[in-house]
Amino acid sequence: MPRVEIYTKFLCPYCARAKKLLDGKGIQYDEYEISMDTEKRAEMMQRANGRHTVPQIFIGDRHIGGSDDLAELERNGQLDPLLAD
Repeated sequence: MPRVEIYTKFLCPYCARAKKLLDGKGIQYDEYEISMDTEKRAEMMQRANGRHTVPQIFIGDRHIGGSDDLAELERNGQLDPLLAD
């Protein structure tokens, strides 16, 4: 299974929704809380091509995007194959 990473902020409802989806699938992920971590925030923005909203989700080397993007992959049946690679 590829590494799953998610950049979040404290009390972010979109972050909570994305983590709930991943948790419901039993997916382990590395979470980076960037509220007070300017280095991780800069890292996220570089990896996400300048996107500054949270969450930003990565599966392996692939940038998934945010919570809505993750949910769309799930609705379309495309998330499980990404997680299985």
